[in-house]
Amino acid sequence: MSEEPAGLPQVETHCPYCALQCGTRLTGGEAAAVEVAPTGFPVNRGKLCRKGWTAPQLLTTTDRLTRPLVRRPDGELTGASWPTALDAVAARLRGLRAEHGPDAVAVFGGGGLTNEKAYLLGKFARLALGTSQIDYNGRFCMSSAAVAGNDAFGIDRGLPFPVTDLRQARTVLLAGANVAETMPPLMQHLESADLVVVDPRRTATAQRAALHLQPVPGTDLPLALGLLHIAIVDARIDRDYIRLRTQGFEAVARQAMAWWPERVESVTGVPAETLREAVRLLAAAPNTYVLTGRGVEQHRQGTDTAAAFINLALALGLPGTPHSGYGCLTGQGNGQGGREHGQKADQLPGYRSLTDPAARAHVAGVWGVRPQDLPGPGRTAYTLLDALGRDDGPRALLVFGSNPAVSAPHSSHIAQRLRSLDLLVVADFVPSETARMADVVLPVTQWAEEEGTMTSLEGRVLRRRALLKPPAQVRSDLDVLHGLAVRLGEPVHRYPTEPREVFEELRRASQGGPADYSGISYERLDSGEALHWPCPETGTPHPGTPRLFLERFAHPDHRARFTEAQQHEPVRESRSEYPLHATTGRVLPHYQSGAQTRRVADLNDTVPEAFVQVHPDTAKRCGLADRCLARVTSARGSTTVRVTLDPTMRTDTVFVPFHFAGDASANLFTHPTLDPRSGMPEFKTSAVRLEFLPE
Repeated sequence: MSEEPAGLPQVETHCPYCALQCGTRLTGGEAAAVEVAPTGFPVNRGKLCRKGWTAPQLLTTTDRLTRPLVRRPDGELTGASWPTALDAVAARLRGLRAEHGPDAVAVFGGGGLTNEKAYLLGKFARLALGTSQIDYNGRFCMSSAAVAGNDAFGIDRGLPFPVTDLRQARTVLLAGANVAETMPPLMQHLESADLVVVDPRRTATAQRAALHLQPVPGTDLPLALGLLHIAIVDARIDRDYIRLRTQGFEAVARQAMAWWPERVESVTGVPAETLREAVRLLAAAPNTYVLTGRGVEQHRQGTDTAAAFINLALALGLPGTPHSGYGCLTGQGNGQGGREHGQKADQLPGYRSLTDPAARAHVAGVWGVRPQDLPGPGRTAYTLLDALGRDDGPRALLVFGSNPAVSAPHSSHIAQRLRSLDLLVVADFVPSETARMADVVLPVTQWAEEEGTMTSLEGRVLRRRALLKPPAQVRSDLDVLHGLAVRLGEPVHRYPTEPREVFEELRRASQGGPADYSGISYERLDSGEALHWPCPETGTPHPGTPRLFLERFAHPDHRARFTEAQQHEPVRESRSEYPLHATTGRVLPHYQSGAQTRRVADLNDTVPEAFVQVHPDTAKRCGLADRCLARVTSARGSTTVRVTLDPTMRTDTVFVPFHFAGDASANLFTHPTLDPRSGMPEFKTSAVRLEFLPE
């Protein structure tokens, strides 16, 4: 890109999409003229994916929300002033709380909200509304690995090392992660490594692998147990590391002994010799990493599966060893920070537990309330959505930064629950599918119009900077929360509207917690310091912690924990009626529910409609041809998609991307069965059948 003329407004900020948070430079004085260029930020090193390059097109989408909308008695959404919209919302909230109690009102947040928004949203829910009913869409993204990481290491940070450390890797196991499509700039850090990829599909990442393990969907757990079995039997484990830095190995080893390679092959379909070769690659050289993604987590046993891969990494002596380790590839833009500061059902700022008396006392002190004034834990995301409108569930829902009408499993059922509410309020910058169902829609700022901080997948806190002023009738989420809180009787000072002021309070609230931001400030970030949490306030400026666990793990005894991971019987569905496994995921041009990327012409034109990827032999058995329409049907519902033939697919498996809405929504057929510990739904495997559908 040529150098911009002097005097044109310019800021350095970060991409509005995934948790890699690539560095970008925005230039331009008005939305239609904004141009983007990559910076030399370490994770992207002058590169961007297609979504990053086209991000400015979001600023000029033709259906941008530019004024509040209130639904009239005749059912139409019509424009209203901000005082009218906020007064209407506050009045309904007061009435519902008076009639049904504070838990009659619920809040649903998002992993794309800035740290400041996520923090103030949790505070608003627990103080202004007094409700325990708050959770967020990150429950659908990385919650299983978060639970497993806390169990194993005593702390959850997606990558406990900088992304740039991967450049020295010799071998990297990528389990359930298709980074070539979901995080393309990350691939440059893996160029020197032999990749061992675990994925039911021959993805773009698998095509670059030294070894591809292609299991039956939903069998990642026995596969991980089998890899550990081989590592133990073939004497490839690090016994000194296990003795000095861990506990619980013997019980896990006994469990793994039941998963010999031939048994694993019979369950997963991965040849025993391929399993042995995978372990040989992982153990043969130094500088080895195990990285997991959503393919490991989005199952009813996702926590156990993530734990099994952590056990493998621990047995090989990787976590806390220089130039080696385990990490979870967090997905959403602020998926890490979004789960640290209080918008989760069971959590307070600083990644504190809501049931810990000391944590409650600390945060209550920062907020100026009594600890007993804070509600206890509420429902997790899917159970919260499923309870909407029921006699014992919330009667109102406020949604910030999420589109659950598309992103939730069994989405037709969730749409019914949303329609059953007495009040649905959505704050967004485009009319998402959820916003179109709302009683009140509040137009809020988007990425290039707001200040704040984000936390990347490596735990690095970053500055989001505004280039543009928002449209005249658009407000920030902080303004919205302030306006509602004051109308609900809260003190004006309790809900700041300036991001810097919110962050200063967040620092105090997080102080002493697992995710301690107290030593981080806007001034330090703006000066260019690279600050990874924990970064406590100390006498001299703390340098942050780019690499966790080098000396100790976060448990009181400083040892990591091996965790037994139990294989459970799959959900029983008729294989004669639903003979195929369906799995879902992302494709390169699109992101999450597609509310943003389906509005970017350069992206949507590349993949304009939903499709089902299917092996030619499977298609023939089902009476399907390439590019014909088909119906993918499970016991919960059907999705209409176009057939794409792919000879690399397993003959028992089909793939559908989850970015589309309406009849093309993959979540019409996905399963709402939940992991009992994380609350993660089973997105990644559904029993389905395929049927021809006339045009």
